[in-house]
Amino acid sequence: MNVAILGSGSWATALAKIALCNQESINWFIRRQEVIDEFIATGKNPTYLNNLKFDVARINFSSDINKVIAASDVLILAIPSPYIKQSLKKIRRSLHKKIIVNAVKGMIPDENMLVTEYLHQEFKVPIANLGVIAGPCHAEEIVYERLSYLTVGCEDRATGQLISKLLDTDFVRATPSTDVIGLEYSSVMKNIYAIAAGMCEGLRYGDNFQAVLITNAVLEMEKFISAVNPAHRNVVASGYLGDVLVTSYSKFSRNRLFGQMIGQGYSVKAAQMEMQMVAEGFYGTKAIYLANQRFHVTLPIVDTMYKILYKHQSPKIGIQELTSKLY
Repeated sequence: MNVAILGSGSWATALAKIALCNQESINWFIRRQEVIDEFIATGKNPTYLNNLKFDVARINFSSDINKVIAASDVLILAIPSPYIKQSLKKIRRSLHKKIIVNAVKGMIPDENMLVTEYLHQEFKVPIANLGVIAGPCHAEEIVYERLSYLTVGCEDRATGQLISKLLDTDFVRATPSTDVIGLEYSSVMKNIYAIAAGMCEGLRYGDNFQAVLITNAVLEMEKFISAVNPAHRNVVASGYLGDVLVTSYSKFSRNRLFGQMIGQGYSVKAAQMEMQMVAEGFYGTKAIYLANQRFHVTLPIVDTMYKILYKHQSPKIGIQELTSKLY
């Protein structure tokens, strides 16, 4: 099958490396032609993971998303959530027969919808053709082929097996699951909790409190996901808990770094400008907070992050208030 990567960030670049382990060639949509030109000239992504060398003869680059879609059977969507709607609006090709794998780990802005939900409603992609990638897997560790685990959510078991096979390599173990909604929401929420963990680090809370924070985060996540989609799932599996842990604790976590900077006194805008990368949890915080208006689940950590990030509450005061709501 012809596989395409849509996006040019670090996660998209890591997924391209994974896909090329099992494919002779891939198609790759990168929005800016100058990035493609430099990529072809150097064999490296000029902006992200530029210590990772590619055989560009095996990659069909294009800045035309419709051209890439037309040439591909499987689309791995890895465009950061703030820009995803803008990119999807340019699509003129039918997606009805495509298998689309969501690797965004964010939600559609404004609509506060899951990416798979949006693709189904707006582009009429059959549920059976939609999947999501979750699990503790930092792009930086894929560069060095450190053993990582992915969970592939797809309601159709055969499609889930197919996607898993495409992503399974010597250094990546990909396992299928049918819990698309649970995995997709947990992939969004883990970034919020990583910001909280980083913020507490910046405020000099210790390891003991961090353990309590993450324990409560997983319980909070489970309550929300169960309210949205009351299906049987094991949230202590790597696709859920594992992703929360690595994003909250890893030195590679941009969401943790973003929170740490705010805890140290940076404003939200200053932290965003200095990082020069998207911290998905910033956008995910607003999306989950607004989505929860329908479900009314008690989410003290999400609510605290929303007040700090969007209502200009002092991080010191916000986290201090949060400590009385944890156990």
